[in-house]
Amino acid sequence: MTLFYRTQSWSSQPQVTDQTKKLWKRYAKKKNWRITQLPNGYYQAEWIDFNDNWNGITRRETIEGAEKAIESSIEHYNKKLKLAEGPVVVKTF
Repeated sequence: MTLFYRTQSWSSQPQVTDQTKKLWKRYAKKKNWRITQLPNGYYQAEWIDFNDNWNGITRRETIEGAEKAIESSIEHYNKKLKLAEGPVVVKTF
């Protein structure tokens, strides 16, 4: 699944806007996702936007495939939110 967003230039760490963080937080919650069956038999993963409109994101042949796509998207955006908090200290001397 590919979602597009705008980024800013930075010199040391990513500068993510509040609007982008708000969108990522919405993507990272499973309650904002659903799976629908299309007339052709495929399953579509959808998320709800801030205007209560459902947006189709990806199509899969099975329900399990659609669930996996949603789970991987949630994991991806949780990682992005964690990285947006700033650098992580892994070792000090």
